Amino acid sequence: MIDLLIRSARIAGSPDSAPVDLQVDRGVILEIGPASSDPVPARTIIEARGALLSAPYVEPHIHLDTALTAGEPRWNVSGTLWEGIACWSERKALLSRKDVIDRAEEILRWQVANGVLFVRSHVDVTDPKLEALDALLEVRDRVKEVVELQIVAFPQEGICSFPDGEKLIEEAAQRGADVVGAIPHFEDTREDGVRSVEIAIDVAVRHGLMVDAHCDEIDDEQSRFIEVLATQALRTGLRERVTASHATAMGSYNAAYSYKLQRLLQRSGINLVCNPLVNLHLQGRFDGYPKRRGLLQAKEMLGAGVNIAFGHDDIMDPWYPLGTGNSIQVALVGAHATQLTAPSEVEECFRMVTDRAAAALCLGERYGIARGRPANFMLLPALSPFDAVRRQVRPSHVVAHGRLVASAPPAATKLDWPGRDTELVDHIRLRDAAGATWRDRGDV
Repeated sequence: MIDLLIRSARIAGSPDSAPVDLQVDRGVILEIGPASSDPVPARTIIEARGALLSAPYVEPHIHLDTALTAGEPRWNVSGTLWEGIACWSERKALLSRKDVIDRAEEILRWQVANGVLFVRSHVDVTDPKLEALDALLEVRDRVKEVVELQIVAFPQEGICSFPDGEKLIEEAAQRGADVVGAIPHFEDTREDGVRSVEIAIDVAVRHGLMVDAHCDEIDDEQSRFIEVLATQALRTGLRERVTASHATAMGSYNAAYSYKLQRLLQRSGINLVCNPLVNLHLQGRFDGYPKRRGLLQAKEMLGAGVNIAFGHDDIMDPWYPLGTGNSIQVALVGAHATQLTAPSEVEECFRMVTDRAAAALCLGERYGIARGRPANFMLLPALSPFDAVRRQVRPSHVVAHGRLVASAPPAATKLDWPGRDTELVDHIRLRDAAGATWRDRGDV
């Protein structure tokens, strides 16, 4: 008897939409085959009824150490990145290990309920005590049976411009960070910005780590550290192990430079992470009208063959007062903000919070629906990834390492419609045995 059987599901992205049964045993996908009326015995059986089977959402960019601190000790009234950093500098002095752990685990619970099982969190290491880093390293171990958590040593106040910033980055790598960060546009001078990228790359190479830099998160067309990061990734051979997050200055670059940059980024192999919720909120604050969107050139970079993922960035912290940890919301806002709204483009937005984000985290064969891979997946009551984004459906089931860790019963609303008695259900009416669809049956 196997541990888990998913009956009659359709695999997201599969050219063949025929339903399949998926068998799981000992935390691994054992078999994927045509749906059968004579299923194998299993301790747990989930009837998918044609729902979409997808690898889980991947969160490529979040700050768990700052989450749920909005308004502490004061609100970011201007809504700018810079006041957010000032507010966090004040809140940082009040950190304790328990404080960080409690808030981080609360957000991770939200994310798991929404189908997120892989998370990359930046953590501020411009703190001589490295309090938040040690706390998140503990969280990483505490949640590993459900969530794979990558920790980025992020120098919020700079590497070169913060006292002992270089030593703190080195110490963070030695203590167990998975990824080395940088914030070159925040350094005091351009030379310091370039040097900070070189330091981050050097630490990563020596410790065998990845790199994820907050890069050019500013409405300044002269901020071009992304070319420095990409060149370092290319010349050191780190390539796809390097990510440029935000890159909002790209929204202000001229066409000639953008063309040159597309070629460099494609050759370098680095990833880009766009954070549409937060950067729509933060950027353009110093503009009159017209106001810039302040996002990287997603459509153009996709066309150039650059891998792009969508991230949440912040949840209820000094930079962003909102957020729920729901990746499908990020995909929807990203589709609007980057004007990726053709059906095939919306499907790409879904990929930006699933397999494209997985590529940015270098998950490799730890991710995906395939025989022999870890049994991490979700069931979406949707006809397709496009449908899931359009209707903002939540997972009905979330499975981590072969164990059901979250489930949500369908919600129904009774509609008092003149002359009719209609039930509204917020999940799709999948095709029944007669081939009828929800439209055919007259459902609203």
